[in-house]
Amino acid sequence: MTQVEFEMWQEHEVEAYAVDIAEASGVPLDEARRRSATQTAELLPDGLRTAGAHLLRILDAEGGPVGVLWVGPHPRRPAAGWVYDIEIDEERRGQGFGRAAMLAAEAVAADEGWTAIGLNVFGRNVRARALYESLGYAVDSLQMTKVLGG
Repeated sequence: MTQVEFEMWQEHEVEAYAVDIAEASGVPLDEARRRSATQTAELLPDGLRTAGAHLLRILDAEGGPVGVLWVGPHPRRPAAGWVYDIEIDEERRGQGFGRAAMLAAEAVAADEGWTAIGLNVFGRNVRARALYESLGYAVDSLQMTKVLGG
């Protein structure tokens, strides 16, 4: 990823993650944006040059961009990696790019010497959950919510 690509991705990432936070937690979008921006800045203090961070473009066979993968050190487990973001362009989903990207994430983790790799997936993302489960990922913890009233 180039610096220009990183800056464009970062702006998109902060907004997309904020929407996910707001939808999953019910917090107002403005608060979710602040939380998303803060977390991203903390995880990538040196941008593309952040130690251990791997920000990769996902390309099709012709070299055209179809998505982005962000892999880095696990936030709480020193010997593990974490998939912070994987996004495939909507019109290219279901074509094997997500699976290929996750296998690339595992290769990055192995190259880094990490003994495990994890990720977070929002419960409503059934398609992604099915992909991760097919690759051998298992649930470590599960948060559930019930909306009351109305």
